[in-house]
Order: sequence, then structure tokens, then C-alpha cells
Amino acid sequence: MKAGLEVHQQLATGKLFCDCPTELSDEVRTVVVRELRATGGENHHVDAAAAFQASRGLRYRYEAVGSSCLVELDEEPPHALNPDAVDVALTMARLLHARTLDEIEVMRKIVVDGSNTSGFQRTALVAVDGYLEVRGRRYSILSVCLEEDAARKVSEKLGEVTYRLDRLGIPLIEVATGPEITEGAEAREVAGEIGAMLRSTGRVRRGIGTIREDLNVSAVGGARVEIKGVQELRLISRYVETEEERQQVLLAVRDTLRARKAAVPDAPPVEVTELIRDVLDGPAGATVRAGGTARAIPLRGFAGTLKPPGSGAERLGRELADQARSVGLRGLLHSDELPGYGVDAPRVDALRDRLGLHAEDAFVLVVAPSTETADRALRLVAARARQALEGIPGETRDPLPDGRTRYSRPLPGRDRMYPETDVPPIPVSRERLDRVEQTLPENPEARRQRLEREYGLSQDLLRQLDRGGTLPEFESLVARGHAPGAVARLLSQDLHEAENSLDRPADAEPTETVLHEVLAAVEAGTFAKEGIPPVLRELLKGAPSVSSAIEKAGVGGLSPEALRVLAERVVDANLELCRTRGADAFSGLMGELMREVRGRRDGKEVAHVLRAAIAARAPPVGDGR
Repeated sequence: MKAGLEVHQQLATGKLFCDCPTELSDEVRTVVVRELRATGGENHHVDAAAAFQASRGLRYRYEAVGSSCLVELDEEPPHALNPDAVDVALTMARLLHARTLDEIEVMRKIVVDGSNTSGFQRTALVAVDGYLEVRGRRYSILSVCLEEDAARKVSEKLGEVTYRLDRLGIPLIEVATGPEITEGAEAREVAGEIGAMLRSTGRVRRGIGTIREDLNVSAVGGARVEIKGVQELRLISRYVETEEERQQVLLAVRDTLRARKAAVPDAPPVEVTELIRDVLDGPAGATVRAGGTARAIPLRGFAGTLKPPGSGAERLGRELADQARSVGLRGLLHSDELPGYGVDAPRVDALRDRLGLHAEDAFVLVVAPSTETADRALRLVAARARQALEGIPGETRDPLPDGRTRYSRPLPGRDRMYPETDVPPIPVSRERLDRVEQTLPENPEARRQRLEREYGLSQDLLRQLDRGGTLPEFESLVARGHAPGAVARLLSQDLHEAENSLDRPADAEPTETVLHEVLAAVEAGTFAKEGIPPVLRELLKGAPSVSSAIEKAGVGGLSPEALRVLAERVVDANLELCRTRGADAFSGLMGELMREVRGRRDGKEVAHVLRAAIAARAPPVGDGR
């Protein structure tokens, strides 16, 4: 297996081709509806991915927010490239030891999935031929690009997709590595280091969705597959490993199909509505009973390969179902999963008879509102089944929350590129490069080594803080007088514990000033360090102040005398246990007492008071007293 990465990071510099702010908004002022067509690129050929998207025949609704302008609506030419964004891109190029181009040319990249009102994305190559070192290994950096982010998808229904224009035009830096990664954990490590380097510039946006990774993965004997838009660093290794597994499964299916001399007939779909009109369960049955159609195609020699016995999540049947979903259907039925879904064995036999199948043959069936939609879906299914005879098709796939992926569209190629005639080229002068060189940030690896020397923290902990983007807060809070260990724990453990305990993502993380107040309250004895996660939880839920969060969390106001009384109460309730086991009763009672204390006093103090209470109130039996 080999893999490469494309890391996309939003910049906090203002939009790339206009002066609109980069904050997201729900204040919709105007709605524009458009349809998009695929056109030829510079060599006049239509890109396969663009042709596929255009063939879906979708309408796109664009919601303009209060801060949107005519550039985002594609009713006004783009303004000049944002100079601050260019400088950040040049900074990244220098940090990655890449060769900057003499002139930055903006290109148009045809994209007709609706994510851009113009039908293309503007992108500019800034530098090439760099490298990155991670744990002593060098990885090639193929390119550093500057491009505009896409519109934000809000909703989707049959035949129509709604986008919001607030995200459209936010500058992105794209860093592409060579295909030198050989395992999932390594991919995560490289992505994390590139992210740390981007954050070191101090000019990037923070939060969910502001950094995204595209993973290019291929297994031995397989093909390059692009997993597009991964947002969670922790899942990168899972996506890489799952894609390798998927390709291995499909290659094994290919070998089986070839041995059987399997084939996909080039014949029109067969109408089978009357055979299943009254038996299908769920949405498929409802569609048929509402006047929809059921149509099927035979797959010669495919029996048992769509869902082999004991197969896992990765199987050929899912690949075919993804094709049906790409035209708006919920999926399909195939013979390897029938009887089922209300279709009994006699009905399956009737379907097989209608299609003229033999024992080794399979069939695929779709239910759609119209014959046109059903046939379109089955044409795509048949094409994908033919590809299964050859091996792994190169394609773009969308990440799913469980670490699996789903087919999105064919892989794009060079046919989608052509020059942007509305934005003049930008010469990169020696003076500009010298100015960038003089303001380069500290290299992340060098920074972590310095902090290890200064504060005695491990490289793994510092790398964890760096991956989370909290090293700047760490240094600032330590500079305010807080203990390095306490700050590191708050940022690497307590904050994550509080976030994970919420029912939904927080609207915003606590600011550095608020975190300073939390640590100061612990140091002043207002509450114990064990109470930090619940206090942070209340802050994430919207508590207006640290004092309010302490009150809501119930971790403040326990005096030493009150702690002693609580400890004696716990001992009295377990007096016989304490007398028979003596000091050995401590561990069981400690948890009970800590639940009563709820983070209001330090754990060491609680342990000391409990041991004293056990010794005073329940001396062991036979101790001579």
C-alpha cells in the first residue's frame, strides 16, 4: 500500500478575491437558483468528473448571507489576489523547503458539483519540490497551492442541492505530499505535522472544518483512490486502512469473476414491478405502491460475489449501491441478499426466471419514481460491475463517520484546468521573498525541542499539544505563572474530556483568558483540579463566567471541616468493613468519597482525610484497644 496527502487549511486573512469577512453566518438575505454544465478545459476535452456531475441534472440553490457580495455570486469579476494570503503561502513554501515559482498564475479548475457558483474553482501553484521531515524520515512535498474554498452544503434532496455562500472564497493553502506513506498511522503523523506547521504561521482559522485532508490511497494491484474531505485527524489512519482492505476484497472478487468468465450483458433493464408490487418493505415498497417502477439487470457469473458469506462491510454489493445513490436513489437490492426485505424465495425464483438466470448468475434491482431514473441508475451499476471484472477503478470517495467511504465521482484529471483570464499574474520578487524569510515562524520540531528543554515535558505530550493547535496557549498560560504540567493537562486532557461529555459540539472553545481564570481559581483553592472538566463543560455549554461555571458544576465551597465530616460519614456507613479490613478498606471508600466531593477538594487531600477517618473511627479488630 502507498498513500499521499493533500492538506487544505483555511487562512484568517480575509477572502481570496474580495473583501468579504470570513465568518460563517445563518443570516440568509438572497437565494439564487442555477444549473451548471460541463465545459472543456484548456485542451478542449471535458473532464470525466465534471461530465459525471453534470449528468446528474441537479439544480443548485445558493443562499447569500448578509456579508456576501457579487464576486461570490459570480456576477462581478474577482478582485486581485489577497496579498496577505499570498505571503502565508510563501511562508509555508519556505518552511517546507520548496522552490517558489517566479510568477503565480491563477487557474480555473472546472467543478460542477454546485460547490461554486461559477462552475469552477480558482487555484494557483505557488511552489514545488519541497520536503518535510517527521521522526527522522523525509517526505517529498510535491506542491504548495493557494486556492479558494467551496460553498458550504446546507441540505440536499432529490434533484436539488442547497449551498450557502459564506464559506465560498475563503483562502485555502493546499500542501500535497508524494505517495510515500505506507501505513495509516504514518499518514496521521504526517498530516499532523503539516497541520502544526500551518498553525505556526499564526494566520490560519481554527475549529471544525477549517482544515481538511484528501487521502490518495492505492493497494498493490489496485488503483489510486482519493478520499476527499477528511476533517478528523484521528480517523485518517482508519480511512487509509479501510481503503486498503476494500481494494484487497475487490481484487479477490475480480479473480473469482475472471475464473468464472463472468460478464455483464449489454441489454436494456427488465421491468419487474408486477412481481414485487405488494411485497417490498420500507421506502422501496412505498415507492412502488405510489406509482414507481422496479427494474432489474442480470449479472452473469456474479452469484455469491456481491455479498459473500461472512463478508465484512467492504463488498461489491455496496459499490453497486453507491452508483444507484449517486442519482438520488436510496440504494438497490441484489440477489445475494434475497430472500429479504419482504421478497420471499418464490418471488426470488420468479425474478430469476424473468431474467433468464442460471445458478452462478446474480441480478440487481432498483426501485425509482420513474423508468428514466431507474434505467439511469442501472446503467451506472452495469458500468461499475464491468469495472469489477478489471479490478479497482480510480475514483473519488467521500468519508463516512465510521471510517468507511462511499463512492462520490470519477477521479478528475488535467482536462478540467484552464487559465483564469480575470486575475493578472503576480511576479514573486526577491524583495518579497526576503521579507518573508525575515519573518519565518519557529519550526514546530525546533519549538517542541525548546519546550522540552525549558519545561521538562515529554516530546509525545508536546506533539499532542501541537497536533491540537494549543501550543501557543500553553506557552502563554505558562508565561502567566501557571505550572507547565497543570497547563498541559488542562489543554491535552481536561478540555477534551469536557468536550466529549457534551451532547453536541460546543459553539466556541474557552478563550485563553478564561482558561487562565480557571487555573487561577484552582491555585487559589476555590475548587480542586479534579473539578476542572465539569467547570470546562459548563463553560462550553455557555456559562457566562468562570464563577458561574463553578457554581453550575457544583465544585466550589467545600471547606476542610466539611470534607472531614463527609469522610467520617462514609466511614460510619461502612464501619464493619473498616474494622475487619483496616487500611485495606481505603481504596473502595475513596471512590465513594470522591463522588461526594465532586472535584471540590484536591484528591491528595481527600485521601489524607479519609485515611485519618478510618484510623480514628474504625481501628482494626484485635489491635489491643
